[in-house]
Amino acid sequence: MFSLAQQTESVNFTRAKANLSFDMDSSKVFGLVEYQFKILKSVDSVFIDAIIMNFDDVLLNNKEVAFKNNKKQLVVYSRYVAGETYQLSFKYNAKPKKAMYFIGWNNEAPNQIWTQGQGKYTSNWLPSLDDTNDKIEFDLSITFDNDYEVISNGILINKEVEADNTAWHFDMKEPMSSYLVALVIGKYNKVEEASNSGVPLEMYYYPKDSLKIESTYRYSKQMFDFLENEIGVAYPWQNYKQIPVHDFLYAGMENTSATIFSDAFVIDSIGFVDRNYVNVNAHELAHQWFGDYVTAKSGEHHWLQEGFATYYALLAEKDVFGKNYYYWRMYEYAQELMDQNRSGSSTSLLNPKSSSTTFYKRGAWALHVLREEVGDKDFKNAVKSYLEAHPFANVETSDFISEVEKASGKDLTEFVNTWLVQVEFPIDKAFESLMQSTFIQEYEMVDCELLTSKCDYYLTAPISDQAKRKVISQIPDRVTSEVFKGSLMARQAIAQNVTEIPLNLKINYESLLKDSSYLTIESALYHLWINFPEDREMYLNETSSIVGLSDKNVRQLWLALALSTPAYQVGKKEDFLNELISYSAPKYGFEVRLAAFNYLNSLGIFNEQILSNLVEASNHYNWQFKKYTKNMLEELSKNPDYQNIILRLQNSK
Repeated sequence: MFSLAQQTESVNFTRAKANLSFDMDSSKVFGLVEYQFKILKSVDSVFIDAIIMNFDDVLLNNKEVAFKNNKKQLVVYSRYVAGETYQLSFKYNAKPKKAMYFIGWNNEAPNQIWTQGQGKYTSNWLPSLDDTNDKIEFDLSITFDNDYEVISNGILINKEVEADNTAWHFDMKEPMSSYLVALVIGKYNKVEEASNSGVPLEMYYYPKDSLKIESTYRYSKQMFDFLENEIGVAYPWQNYKQIPVHDFLYAGMENTSATIFSDAFVIDSIGFVDRNYVNVNAHELAHQWFGDYVTAKSGEHHWLQEGFATYYALLAEKDVFGKNYYYWRMYEYAQELMDQNRSGSSTSLLNPKSSSTTFYKRGAWALHVLREEVGDKDFKNAVKSYLEAHPFANVETSDFISEVEKASGKDLTEFVNTWLVQVEFPIDKAFESLMQSTFIQEYEMVDCELLTSKCDYYLTAPISDQAKRKVISQIPDRVTSEVFKGSLMARQAIAQNVTEIPLNLKINYESLLKDSSYLTIESALYHLWINFPEDREMYLNETSSIVGLSDKNVRQLWLALALSTPAYQVGKKEDFLNELISYSAPKYGFEVRLAAFNYLNSLGIFNEQILSNLVEASNHYNWQFKKYTKNMLEELSKNPDYQNIILRLQNSK
């Protein structure tokens, strides 16, 4: 049997058509698939990756053919002749262990099916080729219950509505790597607009979130138009869709023409201040060119995807939020990379085992410095030439560097050695670049740990929000009533750092409960409750209707404090506890559940319902949530009161 590299040299798969249906009770996918491929070198077998699948009716050019299913691949045997084109079709079914997720069909979470190919392999749910160098045009048709929306790559060319089910037919015009094949099924509405160049933009949302559309998708069209213009190459796909899903594995994923993102980013206008989708939005959009249109040949060149997407996302954000924001983020990235240097965990940007910090943030830094070195015009011309030279193809680092050398006439050997090859992040050179920004100069100058510092002056001086936050965090005990007159971000810094509240600042501090920031309200409520026990009821009454961010940060804190205030609404204590317990159930996203488990743990409350939710969480597909809840279960199992209950619940799952 051929290795992956050998198959791409011998066989070129060009098109896949798949008709899919599902059984939600068993979490199974059923499909009829047709592949077209051309033989480049005569061989006696071809394979398709297929993890733990069952196959029927395997036909080559409509005739029965010998095949082997080894539960990792479908291998089809024949005398394949160089230059000939073949059609392979088959029926299959699978119960994916990963890459396709059936959400909510057996609990109270919203009913959804969604996919995640990168890092998980699409071949878990769709027989396909895991090798990113094999690009195929995928056209999916999905039959599903009429009450649900179905979204996939490409454009919807037809919907066939029958009594109970609808068949959705999607069409793509160009090829892509299989990790970018995507599918979302759920209950959605959508808003539509068009880019300046006429590309349809579709933004999906849950019907209950109609008031959050603008704040969630804010700047989407502006960033799309900016990136098309900045990159200099037209958006390469037919349309662009964005779909939030429950309990997504990552912040977002750049599936071709169909970005999936975590519904934790669905926020209102107050939440926008604290946590918004803008950076993830821009990052996944930039990937439509860098990753989807041109794809790295191997892990060694992964920065061509993540570094570029990170850099271009920051350029889009600079267009929205301004130059200072851009330099601030670059400064933060440099700090993270400097921490890697200190801990001895830095790696070359070309090391396929590098961390995300290296691929994303060092990659962005490399492009930032390269642009400074060759100038805007040559940099933009090189990026345009690089993309146009490799349309819908695979690339390596030398493909990009050679275009920059061509456009600029410069030898980039030293740049490559310093920024791409060298293990240590070149922090001195990075700071040389950062110090061109007066904003960063000011931030570095303002430091209350220096003896010569004018800290009391800085507390009220007209300096940047970031510098003001730094000062407040360094000398919280010197905050005065005048400092409360600062910006929203300065006031947030007070709420988060002034933990012992002087009596003369009590009224000022109480005003933080009315700020347009859920993070500010959360910190202020907690610190006021701690500092002024006699006014706890007043603070709880004032904040009783605030929910907060998508993780219900204010509401969950409020419930914990209400339960910890003995005289407060005694008749409603049971309701408060039941509400907090409900947030630990699978109905809610794992961020909500994590906060609930933490509060219940700190209150020392664990009944059978909570333990049942915790056992369920310890089997979650999100590894971080799973690990955290497993550790919590292990600790609780040491308590004789819980030990037998936990064992019984684990054995019943």
